[in-house]
Amino acid sequence: MNNNPIGVYDSGFGGLSVWRELHRALPRESLIYLGDGKNCPYGTKSEEQIRELAEKAVGDLVERGCKMVVVACNTATAAAIEYLRERFSHIPIVGLEPAVKPACAMTRSKVVGVMATERSLAGRKFLSTLERYGQGVEVLKVVGEGFVEAVEADAEQEPRTEELVRRAVEPMIERGADVIVLGCTHYPFLGDVIRRVVGDREVAVIDSGEAVEKRVESLLDKFDLRCAEDNSPKLEFLSYADEEYRSRLERKALR
Repeated sequence: MNNNPIGVYDSGFGGLSVWRELHRALPRESLIYLGDGKNCPYGTKSEEQIRELAEKAVGDLVERGCKMVVVACNTATAAAIEYLRERFSHIPIVGLEPAVKPACAMTRSKVVGVMATERSLAGRKFLSTLERYGQGVEVLKVVGEGFVEAVEADAEQEPRTEELVRRAVEPMIERGADVIVLGCTHYPFLGDVIRRVVGDREVAVIDSGEAVEKRVESLLDKFDLRCAEDNSPKLEFLSYADEEYRSRLERKALR
């Protein structure tokens, strides 16, 4: 038993999509969410820059007593997860990657679309997963231009955001994609918009949130880290940006 919190880290708001999965499935666990905010977006930064930012964030969560850290950012995972696991080897570090494996297994048309940041799509982990599981499948790689910025600005439902989504999604469907992978934790916040664009066409939209939650549970059991059944959970929200940004994080998570 361990009542210390689980840390969840992202460049900004995006990782809240993973935070929600964890809070839903593990309501007694305390959670500390760190949304950088100050340096968001990460998608066009160099690998070295992202690694430095991720090391600081995970280090701060470890100093606050986190028993496990979820790097709820596909871009930070792609650039830094191996380094973070070496640097903080005394605790489990969970990373993310686009759900290419299940997408390639479920496609009927043999065409899959993957939307992610530029850095994630160029990452070694993504490319190795694609090589391993994408045999015989055409994988269309699309950068979600402006997606992160729209979520950070709480502009998910604005017409200009729907136009951005339409420009990214329509060409994939026209080329035969029947599964679209949301390869950035910001993108599930655009789920309603994406579903409107897809309409009644038979296209599945998937992300990594549920798989990450299951991985966290397996590690809690493996290392005997689950909290006590009578634990009174604490939910804390942190940011390197200003207090207004931190408050927005909290409101977006809890509403």
